Amino acid sequence: MRIIAKRTLRQFWESHPRGAEAKAPLQVWHATVEGADWSTPADVKATYGDASILKKGRAVFNIGGNKFRLVARINYPYRIVYIRFVGTHAEYDAIDAETI
Repeated sequence: MRIIAKRTLRQFWESHPRGAEAKAPLQVWHATVEGADWSTPADVKATYGDASILKKGRAVFNIGGNKFRLVARINYPYRIVYIRFVGTHAEYDAIDAETI
């Protein structure tokens, strides 16, 4: 899968107060997704069983032992994952994952 953009992850772990704690799990997520070939939401669930599949190609991933959340929009035909949000659970609760 092609991920747009790793810069979003890097900015999070470099600037967020809890970013250092998230760095390694986000790097693992990035490497795993980069090596994946998802053509359906079922493929996402096969890789990340605890991922939540939302409408319009969106998925919510639990990162770092469920300490952080990552929202992505996935274009399955083109194998592109767009990172839409990275944050703590409290920050995630303040957004609408289906529209961010």
